[in-house]
Amino acid sequence: MSKGRAEAAAGAPGILLKYLQEQNRPYSAQDVFGNLQREHGLGKAAVVKALEQLAQQGKIKEKVYGKQKIYFADQDQFAMVSDADLQGLDAKIVALTAKVQSLQQSCRHMEAERDPGVEEGMCWLQRETKEYKSSHQPRDSGRERAGVQREAEVLQGVEEAQEDGNRAVGCNSGRIPQEQEAVL
Repeated sequence: MSKGRAEAAAGAPGILLKYLQEQNRPYSAQDVFGNLQREHGLGKAAVVKALEQLAQQGKIKEKVYGKQKIYFADQDQFAMVSDADLQGLDAKIVALTAKVQSLQQSCRHMEAERDPGVEEGMCWLQRETKEYKSSHQPRDSGRERAGVQREAEVLQGVEEAQEDGNRAVGCNSGRIPQEQEAVL
């Protein structure tokens, strides 16, 4: 057993007693292990041992159902709740339930009152946006760019052909060809 687990196992009875008292409901050893494993790093054997130890000391109660053992906090340690307190809690529950129902009713009412013009306006805006986007596509599309490049190549070819034709004829716009300049 690692040093951390050994320390956790030593403090396991206190951790488990506190947990069972706070939750105040029955648990099996597997449930307690699953709920406290991440927080405290307790192993299953340490949990089972600590629960049995607490049950023998009388700090918690243990019930056996076949092979299954259930552990829970001793109910004698908790103060008795008076009937007046229970009635007060029941009244709070009834009031809060009525408030929830009222709020749900008002939500349904508000949803029913939604202005249909708003939805129509949203649809119109969506259509207009779609139409605007389709009519204002950027001009730098792939096809258009390829077409412009082809046109530029054709124009460059035409210019080169004109220059070649001018050289053959000897017409160079008043300029002396470079070969002749070297001779002069």
